[in-house]
Amino acid sequence: MPDKVTFAKAELIELKPGEKDGVKVQVQFNPETLKVSYANQVVPPDSSAKDSRGTSSTQFVGKGSTKLSLQLWFDVTSQLPQGESAKVDDVRLLTKKVVDFITPKKDDHEAGKFLPPATRFLWGTFQFDGIVESLEESLEFFSNEGKPLRASISLSMSQQAIQFAFPDKQQNMPLAMTPSGAQPGTQLLVQAAAGSTLQNMAAGIGKGDDWKAIAAANNIENPRMLQPGQLLDMNVR
Repeated sequence: MPDKVTFAKAELIELKPGEKDGVKVQVQFNPETLKVSYANQVVPPDSSAKDSRGTSSTQFVGKGSTKLSLQLWFDVTSQLPQGESAKVDDVRLLTKKVVDFITPKKDDHEAGKFLPPATRFLWGTFQFDGIVESLEESLEFFSNEGKPLRASISLSMSQQAIQFAFPDKQQNMPLAMTPSGAQPGTQLLVQAAAGSTLQNMAAGIGKGDDWKAIAAANNIENPRMLQPGQLLDMNVR
C-alpha cells in the first residue's frame, strides 16, 4: 500500500531576542494563497524638476518594504489543531492565539513602550519575518447557545525591507539571516518605537559607540527617522 501522505502545517512563531523559538501556533487549515507585495519608499522630486517629456519624475527615498497577506480558517466542528482539547466549543478559543500576535507587548529596552511582537510565518520552505500589521476576524456558524463555531482571519504582516525567501539546499528550509549573519531569533532583534532614534536605541543597550556600524549593517540611511516597528539587528560591531 502507498505511504500515507502528510501535509506540512503553517505556523506562526513569536521571535524573541536571544531565543531560538518563542510562542508557536499551528494553523488548523493551511491558507489557499499567499500574497506577497513589494514596495519602495518614493517621494516626488521638487516641482521644478521635469523629465524630457515634461512630467515630474519619481525619486527613490530610503529602502523598501515587503507585505504578506493571507487568510486563515478555524472550525471547532472539524479536526482540531494538535494539542487542542476535544471540548473546545467556541472558535474564539482557537483564534485568540493568533490575535495575540498583534497584541502589543512591553518593550524590554524602553520603559513605558509597547510594541507588537516580532513574528515569523513559516510554511514548508516559505518563511516571512516581520510584525502583524493588521488582523480582521469574521465569526460565523453559531451554535444554539450563541457560541461562534467557525471563523476566518485576514492577516497582514509587514517587514521594513525587500525580503525574499529562498530555500536552503542542505536543510530544505528558507535561508534568512540578520545583518550580523545569524538566523533571525538567535540574536538581539529590537523593534523601533515611534519617535525613537538609532543613537538612543544603541545607547540604551550599551552600544552607543557602535551606532554607525549598526546603521550600516541594517541599511539605515537616516538614523533619526526609524519606522515604528522596524526590526533591527543590534548585534553588530
